[in-house]
Amino acid sequence: QYKFRDLTIEELKNVNKTYPNFTFSMNTYTFKDGSQKDLLNFSGTVPVKYGNSYNIPIRLWILDSHPFAPPICFLKPTVNMGISVGKHVDANGRIYLPYLQNWSHPKSTVIGLIKEMIAKFEEELPLYSLSSADAARQSELLSYIAKITEGETDMKSKSKTDGDKNDRCFNKITVVGAGDLGIACVLAVAAKGAADKVVLLDLSEGAAKGGTMDLEIFALPNVEISKDFSASAHSKVVVLTVNSLGNSQTYLDVIQSNVDLFRGIIPAISHYSQNTVLLVASHPVEVMTYVSWKLSAFPKSRVIGVGANLDTERFQYILTNLLKAQVPAKDAWIIGEQGEDKVPSWTNCNLGANPKEAMTARNSRETVANRAMEVLKGKGQRSWSVGLSVADLTDSILKDRRKVHSVSTLAKGCCNINSEVFLSLPCILGTNGVIEMVKLEDDPLVQEKLQSSAGSLHDLQQQLKL
Repeated sequence: QYKFRDLTIEELKNVNKTYPNFTFSMNTYTFKDGSQKDLLNFSGTVPVKYGNSYNIPIRLWILDSHPFAPPICFLKPTVNMGISVGKHVDANGRIYLPYLQNWSHPKSTVIGLIKEMIAKFEEELPLYSLSSADAARQSELLSYIAKITEGETDMKSKSKTDGDKNDRCFNKITVVGAGDLGIACVLAVAAKGAADKVVLLDLSEGAAKGGTMDLEIFALPNVEISKDFSASAHSKVVVLTVNSLGNSQTYLDVIQSNVDLFRGIIPAISHYSQNTVLLVASHPVEVMTYVSWKLSAFPKSRVIGVGANLDTERFQYILTNLLKAQVPAKDAWIIGEQGEDKVPSWTNCNLGANPKEAMTARNSRETVANRAMEVLKGKGQRSWSVGLSVADLTDSILKDRRKVHSVSTLAKGCCNINSEVFLSLPCILGTNGVIEMVKLEDDPLVQEKLQSSAGSLHDLQQQLKL
């Protein structure tokens, strides 16, 4: 059942050579959503020096998408050991490390993971010795934890599993990234009422800070904050807002850093939500949507970027409400590449049967569009405004509204573009993402700009290491 069996076996052989005390077995793992899967796992102790020398018992579960998804790691304390909840360990003994968050094959290995685990435990010992009374209480706690980490179920947990299976019918959204944009998306989606449940996946190291902490303090109904990829299971839409904050010097380095970040995220997200629609808001949106498509192996219809949806909504608003233009604003779109290379365009509309009248109408439309673009230039894309745009898109997808949006989609085959690049184009959105691309009016200048953007994006993508 392991998708990359040979790679997994080879890596576990290396683990066995380095840590011969580890024992391997196949057991049932129960995920947070109640679903279960038979997974390879191994248990053993790792040596940690914290004044004295300690052997810290751990258990690692190997997902069936390994080595492209990181293991699930737990402490496995004995009854006379207590768990020291801290920066890298929660109350259930679940282990969180930067190495897991930044997991990227082939750079990341189980041996490397264990080495970092040892290093972090030597900074902050994860276990302590219990008194006999505490040990009795700990035994009860360990029994509960075993139900989570070893797949054991009683009538209560079975009932919960059945309930969670029903939850899969809910409109669940996961937002990946707890920065300003991620939190703005959560708030906007919650305010829109687009989803029954919103999960904020916080991949930052350590305890909750800033806005995430505030979300926990002022708990919103149907909003869950988690550091665990399994919390995203069965999401109908996954919104990607993360951007690398590395010390990259060049633009290419910045993008490559984002690509490396996505290599540790997309396989895990795809594993837990195999039928989801990926909605990319990370920068640069065209490239990161392409990267998400490649890493997920999802059909092109289910990988889209926020693209020019916000600009289009603003553009149509400016035409109608600020300029009071006598043009069909609903047929006006901002398309192409996000930023300075975006371009106004129109879907087919009736300009009149008379060629002279049609030319006059076209010129008038072009004039007012240019004025609208000048107004649009002064509008920045703040986190909250992008969050509102994301809420608009997720609402159309979850509620199958069949509404037309200008979103980043695979542009190959459109406007004589032959490369695999993503550009904003008007698309009908529904439950499964892009249902259909809406035909644009033939305009040689628009096509030329789109082809130019496609060429530069393709050249950039060729330099990336996926």
